[in-house]
Amino acid sequence: MAALAGDMRAFTGGRLVIDLDALVENWRTLAEQAAPAECSAVVKGDAYGIGLDAAVRALTAAGCRTFFVALVSEGLAARSASPDADIFVLNGLPAGAAPVFAAARLSPVLGSQAEIAEWVDYRRSRGGDTPPAALHIDTGMNRLGISLGEVAALAANGTLPGRAGIDLVISHLACADVPDHPMNRSQLKSFRAARALLPGVRVSLANSAATLTDRGYHFDLVRPGIALYGGGAVSGYENPMRPVVTLEARIVQMRSVKAGETVGYGAAETTTRDTRIAIVSVGYADGFPRAAGGRDGDPGALGSLGGIAVPLFGRVSMDLMAFDVTDVPSEFTRRGNYIELFGHHASLDAVAARAGTIPYEILTHLGRRYARRYIGAGRPR
Repeated sequence: MAALAGDMRAFTGGRLVIDLDALVENWRTLAEQAAPAECSAVVKGDAYGIGLDAAVRALTAAGCRTFFVALVSEGLAARSASPDADIFVLNGLPAGAAPVFAAARLSPVLGSQAEIAEWVDYRRSRGGDTPPAALHIDTGMNRLGISLGEVAALAANGTLPGRAGIDLVISHLACADVPDHPMNRSQLKSFRAARALLPGVRVSLANSAATLTDRGYHFDLVRPGIALYGGGAVSGYENPMRPVVTLEARIVQMRSVKAGETVGYGAAETTTRDTRIAIVSVGYADGFPRAAGGRDGDPGALGSLGGIAVPLFGRVSMDLMAFDVTDVPSEFTRRGNYIELFGHHASLDAVAARAGTIPYEILTHLGRRYARRYIGAGRPR
């Protein structure tokens, strides 16, 4: 059965090529931009869909020493991949989970009074023998974190940073992808006020966008996410990151469609010329966004075949899509060849924009039906 499974990879509808060298190069670019601040890596969401284990191992080998995940399960996987790293769990301390954190040397990012109290009690029961924790301060996003007033009160009574064992203070920017948004400066002002309440503790505010655009947000440690994986982090700016993921869809059939006919569900798009259509074996069940499809007067997302841009034609269905390949030489349109949906020739950011979403969602929604191939020095064996 193992041999059969290996053979079956050749027959999947689509394939993902994940370039770990590009991932590492992007991290190094961000680390250089952030210096002298430390550059961590956000690897939540299965490392934005590329595979947490492979990403953490490659980044650890490159010198990354700090990782951020969302869930305890992700923290355990990251610990297995990087035994000596500092691993922070962004979604906080689930009730009763403190022993798990301690056993795996995971650091909770404490974001509420209840979490802080539970962690302090657990530390007391262990004589302070726990991993260091982080503290999340809400500077205006109103999602996770305690207020400045709560910070002041807990600092005054010795809970912060001492009894809670706080080693890092973080907050999160709501609008960093728009560098001139006034909320950025408002949050920065609040974060500086929080920092003054907890002198001597490391602090972190910058995500991908702030790392790339303004050194004033770097502080001691930056936390890039989407930029590591090749996605555009800043609205209106050219994306300087290398593509990490190439998604390709296999051609299962070629069709000749007369001018004035429609293709696919809903008769959403009508040919304006005699058209050569390539049907590919990927659809929304594979995580490709249905909204990226085309309709009359509104062309679909662009793929690439033989170095030529080809528009997605008509609706995306569950397992299939159609591309207009009329302008592509027939040598590239044979059954079994692959159309690049995004990667080095077709832009991930452009596909996301066409679908009315963001590259984060595209990457993290990629399904499990693809054949995955890692390339680069750190690829899994």
